[in-house]
Amino acid sequence: MAISGAHLDRELKKRFKFAAALTGVTFLAEAAGGYLTNSLALMSDAMHVFMDLLALSLSLFAIYISGLPPSEKRTYGLHRGEVFVSFINGMTLVVISLVIFYKAYFRFLNPQEVKSAGVLIIAAVGLAVNVAVAVMLKGFAGTDLNVKSAFLHVVGDAVASVGVIAAAIVISFTGLYVFDPAISAVIGVIILYGSVKVVIESSHILLEGVPADVDFNRVAGDVRSVEGVAGVHSLHIWSICHNIYALSAHLDIDSRHIVRRAEILKTVNERLAERHHIFYTTIQAECPGCEANGALRDMVHREYRRFQ
Repeated sequence: MAISGAHLDRELKKRFKFAAALTGVTFLAEAAGGYLTNSLALMSDAMHVFMDLLALSLSLFAIYISGLPPSEKRTYGLHRGEVFVSFINGMTLVVISLVIFYKAYFRFLNPQEVKSAGVLIIAAVGLAVNVAVAVMLKGFAGTDLNVKSAFLHVVGDAVASVGVIAAAIVISFTGLYVFDPAISAVIGVIILYGSVKVVIESSHILLEGVPADVDFNRVAGDVRSVEGVAGVHSLHIWSICHNIYALSAHLDIDSRHIVRRAEILKTVNERLAERHHIFYTTIQAECPGCEANGALRDMVHREYRRFQ
C-alpha cells in the first residue's frame, strides 16, 4: 500500500521532534560530564551531539519549508531549502572537526588526567540515545538527502561514543591519558569524512548537477530511441531537491512524423518517468533556431543580445 508524501512528512516531523528532544538532553549531559571529568574525548563527543541537535532542528525546519506552495518569485517553492540545510550541516561539521584536531594536538603534547569512570557512564548513556535516534531515522535516510545528513550525524556520534567508552576503559586500567586525545582525533576523522560527503552531495544539487543515480547518456539514448525523434540537444537534467528531478530538452522531430508530435512528446515523458524517475520536464519540439550539435550545449552569458 502506497504511503502519501503528506503522511511521510508527518511521520518525519514526529520522529525529528522526539529525536531532537533526546539529543538535547544527551548534549547537556555530555557537555557537563566532559567538563567535570576533564575529558576532551567526551567534550568532543558533546560538540558532535550539539551538531546532531542542530542537524535535526534544521532538518525539521527544512521539512516545513519544503511543503510551502510555489509563488510568483519562487516557482519551485522552497524545496531547495532542505538541500541548503544539508550543505550548512556538512560545513559546520567540517569546522567542528578542525577544532577537535586543534584541541587534540595540544592534549597530545600535554596529556591531562581524566576521570574515566564518569566518562564511561555518560558515554554509555549517549551511545544508547544515539542508537535509538539512528533507528528512528534509518528507514528514511536512504532516499532523502536531508534525513541522510541528520542520520550521518547521529551514526557518526554513536561510533564516537563507542570510542569514548573504549578510551575510558583503557585509561581506567592503564592510566594512559593520551588515549583521550587519541579518541578525540578519531572522532574528528569520523565527523570530517561524513560531513565532506554531505557537502559534496548537496553542493552537486545546488550547482544543478545531474542526479547521481541518473545516467545522462542513457537518458539521451532513451529519448532518441522513441520513434519519430531524429535527435535531442540542449539537454539539461538537474535536481530540484534530493528526490525531485527535472529535465529540459529540444527534440528534432523527423519530418515524416510531424503529425505525431503530441504522441511523441507523451511517449518521451512516460519513458523519462518510468526509467529515470524524471517527472518534471520541459521539452520543445522542432527548434529551427537551435544548433543541433549533440545533447550538450554551451551556455553563453547574455546570449539574449543575439536577438536584439
